[in-house]
Amino acid sequence: MRIIFMGTPNFAVPCLEELLKSEDEVIAVFTQPDKKVGRKQILTASPVKELAQKSGVLVYQPTNLKHEETITLIESLQPDLIVVVAYGKILPKAILELPPKGCVNVHSSLLPKYRGAAPIQWSVINGEKITGITTMYMDEGLDTGDMILKAETQVDEGETSGELFERLSVIGAELLLETIQKIKLGSAPREQQNDTEATYAPMLDKSLSAINWSAPAEKIHNLVRGLNPWPVATTLLEGKVLKIYKTRLTELHKETQPGQVISAKPFVVGCGDGAAIEILEVQMESKKRMSAEDFSRGTKVKAGAILE
Repeated sequence: MRIIFMGTPNFAVPCLEELLKSEDEVIAVFTQPDKKVGRKQILTASPVKELAQKSGVLVYQPTNLKHEETITLIESLQPDLIVVVAYGKILPKAILELPPKGCVNVHSSLLPKYRGAAPIQWSVINGEKITGITTMYMDEGLDTGDMILKAETQVDEGETSGELFERLSVIGAELLLETIQKIKLGSAPREQQNDTEATYAPMLDKSLSAINWSAPAEKIHNLVRGLNPWPVATTLLEGKVLKIYKTRLTELHKETQPGQVISAKPFVVGCGDGAAIEILEVQMESKKRMSAEDFSRGTKVKAGAILE
C-alpha cells in the first residue's frame, strides 16, 4: 500500500521506523513545522522529520491542513492509507475521506478512556495499573473513531510518564503493523466506542506542578511520576523552587505536618494521610539535577523543615 505518515515527536518514531522496513511504501511524511528550542531558540526539526530525511522520504510541514493547496497535495500523492501518530493537528473531513483504506490513528490509551493530548501522563497521574495502545479509524471527533485493535500493558508503581512513553511507542509500532496487515486482508475489526465510558486527557501545563502536601502520599507520588519529564512536580524549600523528579512510597507512618521533612538522609517527607514518600531525585532552583542523596549532602535541609 501507498502510505502517508503523519507524526511529530519521539513517540511516533518507532511507528515510522517499522513502516519504512515493511513491504508497504511510505510515500510522504507530514510533520509539524520546525520550532525554536532552548535558550538560544535554535530552529529544530521534529524527530519524525529527522528520520524521514535520513530515509529519503518526502517531508511536508503545512501550517494548516484545511488549506486547499494542502488537500490538493495529499490528493495528488494518491495514498491508499494515512497513518497518524501524535501528529498534533486535527485532520479535516476533506482529508479523512481521501484515502480508500481510510485514516488510522495510533493512540496511547485504552479507548474510550483518556481521549486527548496527554493520555500517558494522565494515566500515570491517576494511578492506572493497566494502560495500552488503541488503533482506530479516524473521524472528525477527538479520538472518537471506531477502534480496530488494542494492546494492554501493566504500569509499574515507580514508572514515570517518560519511561511509559518509551515502552508504549514500541508497543504502538507493533500494533500498527498488525493493524495494517488486517486492513490489507480485509479482516480488520471495527468496534464503536462507548461514549459514556469516555474520559478526557487534556494537555499538561505548569499550573499542575505545585505539590499539595495535604494530599495522600500515593496521589503525590503519582503526580511526580506523571509530570516527569515535563512540566515536573515542584515544591518550595525555604522560599526556593525545588523540582522533584522521582519519589517512592515508604511504609513509614508518623504524626507530622504535611510537607514536613521526617529525615534528610534518606529524604523522607510526610503527607496528608499520615503516610510518607521518599524523594529520590531533585533539582534546586539554579542548580543541576541530582540524586536526593547528593542534594542532602550539599544542603542544610534538616528533619523538621517544611516543604510548601
